[in-house]
Amino acid sequence: MAPRILLCGDPLGRLNQLFKRVQSVSKSAGPFDALICVGQFFPDSPELLDEFLDYVEGRAQVPIPTYFTGDYGIVAPKILSTTSKKAENQGFKMDGLEVCHNLFWLRGSGKFTLHGLSVAYLSGRQSSDSQFGKYSQDDVDALRALAEESGVIDLFLTYPFCSLDTFSMFRAAVSDIPVGVSDSSFSDSTVSELVMEVKPRYHIAGSMGVFYAREPYLNAESTHVTRFIGLAQVGNKNKQKFLHALSPTPTSTMSPAELSAKPPKTTLWPYNLQEGAAESKKRPNDSESDSQYWRYDVSKRQKNGSQGEKLCFKFVCSGSCPRGEDCHFQHNAEAREQCRRGVCLDLIIKGKCEKGPECSYKHEFQDESSIQRKPRSENANRSKECWFCLSSPSVESHLIVSVGESFYCALPKGSLVEDHILIIPIEHLPNTLVLSPEVESELSRYQNGLRNCYKSQGNDAVFFELVSKRVSHANLQVVPVPSSRARLLPNIFSLAAEKLGFKLVTKKFNDSTEGRLYLQKEYNAALGLFYVELPDGTVLSHTLEENEVFPAQFGREVLAGLLKIPDRADWRNYTIKCYLVDIMLNSVSNALRSEAEAVSCDASS
Repeated sequence: MAPRILLCGDPLGRLNQLFKRVQSVSKSAGPFDALICVGQFFPDSPELLDEFLDYVEGRAQVPIPTYFTGDYGIVAPKILSTTSKKAENQGFKMDGLEVCHNLFWLRGSGKFTLHGLSVAYLSGRQSSDSQFGKYSQDDVDALRALAEESGVIDLFLTYPFCSLDTFSMFRAAVSDIPVGVSDSSFSDSTVSELVMEVKPRYHIAGSMGVFYAREPYLNAESTHVTRFIGLAQVGNKNKQKFLHALSPTPTSTMSPAELSAKPPKTTLWPYNLQEGAAESKKRPNDSESDSQYWRYDVSKRQKNGSQGEKLCFKFVCSGSCPRGEDCHFQHNAEAREQCRRGVCLDLIIKGKCEKGPECSYKHEFQDESSIQRKPRSENANRSKECWFCLSSPSVESHLIVSVGESFYCALPKGSLVEDHILIIPIEHLPNTLVLSPEVESELSRYQNGLRNCYKSQGNDAVFFELVSKRVSHANLQVVPVPSSRARLLPNIFSLAAEKLGFKLVTKKFNDSTEGRLYLQKEYNAALGLFYVELPDGTVLSHTLEENEVFPAQFGREVLAGLLKIPDRADWRNYTIKCYLVDIMLNSVSNALRSEAEAVSCDASS
């Protein structure tokens, strides 16, 4: 059953009137699971202070779990400062800090799950400082990092409407716009930019003093639509609607067809953001704002950073940071890798987790040292533990496509796309750059077979491999990319590398054999190497520096971005369904068999 949510505009401290209305609506149309308030929550005059404090101090009861974002007004700093210091509110909490029973403050920006719904929020108004009721550029960056994670956002909560100067949503149906919406004093161009990036199913906002529900509109590069709902203030004189009921089905339970359905009167993408508007918003140099989002000093955890430095939370969460070299915080690849492995963010950034047993994340660093403590000196022991050794009980034999003399092909546990293939040496070798000429020849045949297989489907083959001490058994990844997008590959890989702080060396060769010979010469066993073989003979490579922790999923993440399937960047987000395995196996194995027969015929003629 879909959750039932009540949405409310600015309460302005009028909690008696608000909760009386909530209870009345609940009796006639309830029950409801939660109440979400956008806009100013605290009183704006002393007359309402006693009424407000009755709820905060427990003399009156909040009747329903209530979440609010407008953290400003009379007594807001005092109450919220006390709230922040409560033991139960310590740690990295994005699902609300408990002010009192059933009342939760959504601080800064964040993303959490509410009764199955994915909820993102930006609390307060724009400011360069970190006062209550204000959001900083750090909060915006944090929200962008969280929004880049897989999945569609169901609800996006903001205090102000979108800027009318940069966002044409209100110009779509002028006759339906209530009086007051054209007032730009309560609009915000940053919210406009965020809505374009987040692409929520519902955007909920307050502060305009009116109720306005716009027609659904299409999103660029997404199949689902967005609905905008603006809510009036509680107790407004014009009797504008301030309470709205919503019962959306969580995206996580919807089929692709349901999610992409277009309701009647759906309009085109309404954004009219002026080119360069985003770039004009420079990050303030005010160091005081650093404490709002980049909250924790990592001097206690020197493993992840040098003394006194702070980790860039955006980089840790997403693996990239748009500020690049201009970022004031540390882009630590090891911390990013720990996050990818499910380690608690508090532990990574602060050095300890204050949530206690309620935290569902790992509380031990998943680093190499813990792996190296295991006795693995013998090849026999390695093969028993290795995922890729055919003699290992851990090998996923049902995913094997083809077995040759020195190599076998297999489907990955979590395919990026259909026909994504791994070429794996049968011998327990650390990489494919240390092969004899005979074995290299077999690898070349596999590569050519897959190139021809993909070509017949309108795709080109992209090969990439990470050669590192962390990789014990080589696996050369092969991903089909639409031929129409192949020309974008060099630039997108180079740009992604620059964002992570390194450069890829680009070399163009007449054929793949020359490229492989070049890579074998460049490979230094004492260091490491990441390389990509592109369809046009171009080879991109990066030699790993000593102690450099290279992002293990870099190649996959770049291709996921190119193919517009960011949720597949992490293989754990998509594992092949059993009924698809046979289909994919037959498709690839038949193509490889046909290619092998063609090669045999050519050789005998």
